[in-house]
Amino acid sequence: MLVLGIESSCDETGAAVVDSQGVVRSDVVHSQVALHARYGGVVPELASRDHLRNVGPVVREALRQAGVTLAEIGGVAVTNRPGLVGALLVGVQAAKGLAWAAGKPLVGVDHLVGHVLAVFLQRGAHAEPAPEFPFVCLLASGGHTAIYRVDAPRADAIVELGATRDDAAGEAFDKVAKLLGLGYPGGPIVDRLAATGDASRVALSAPMARTGSLEMSFSGIKTQVAQRIARDGAPATPDDTANVCASFQAAVTTLLAAKVVEGALREQVRDVVLGGGVAANRELRRRVAELGALRGLRTFVPPLASCTDNAAMIAYAGAVRLAQGGADAWDLVATSETILDRKTRKGRGRR
Repeated sequence: MLVLGIESSCDETGAAVVDSQGVVRSDVVHSQVALHARYGGVVPELASRDHLRNVGPVVREALRQAGVTLAEIGGVAVTNRPGLVGALLVGVQAAKGLAWAAGKPLVGVDHLVGHVLAVFLQRGAHAEPAPEFPFVCLLASGGHTAIYRVDAPRADAIVELGATRDDAAGEAFDKVAKLLGLGYPGGPIVDRLAATGDASRVALSAPMARTGSLEMSFSGIKTQVAQRIARDGAPATPDDTANVCASFQAAVTTLLAAKVVEGALREQVRDVVLGGGVAANRELRRRVAELGALRGLRTFVPPLASCTDNAAMIAYAGAVRLAQGGADAWDLVATSETILDRKTRKGRGRR
């Protein structure tokens, strides 16, 4: 069965066609980075309007690249939570109209569940190795950072083990980049500059680095950078900037790697999965793979196209729901609240 997926939770309009085995037939993304760059972050109203302009062309292009018509699609999946509500509304209403017009079932997908399952997408000619259930997943992005135990490809089988208490890791990357005058989005820029820097030249420490807890915090390290700049001024040379980036990135990725590996050992699972935009960070990938291997764990990281926001992961998560007999009524709504957060507050007390 082929599923059309639509993603519009933040600043990228996406549409994709994926089959029930996770094979990606098409994956089209219209990015709004240039639109928001002058503001140093996403402006919700501008994002909504841009989604409205582009959702139609993006869907048509996804169908064209897949070589199918809407009539040949088995169902329509759409991100309906969490995210910018105005942006989500555009995708949800488009999905409702397409599903109704074609007489196809409609399923809403939690954006975080999409990221957790993105590791199962097959984008190349050869099948990529996939983790076995249960596994532990670190989901790190600009809006969310948490560690989950995943027992099956369903929202009700995903339980949070620990999460950030303040900023998400990706948000910290973007804000540090802004403090350093590096532009937006900051994560890729910091990653690139850190590769040429010396982390030992700048003393930064990640909060909540103690073992025994899977909770995290990233506002403190962002504040350390801000206080350093307020005291000493902005880095004077490109090398100084690279050193700050290297120290910041080392502190954050060391913390994330330690927490997810500790979570896997605590849960007695052997597979670790990375998901979300921060999973594209090269240093994080390296640290998790190395630390995991030392502890006898296998690490699975999606390709870069599956880490950032995309509709292929939404289509696949929708295909899983449809295969399990799930479908939503036409009163499907968009909301900023995630299913996983609600379930987590119960789960934390049990663990």
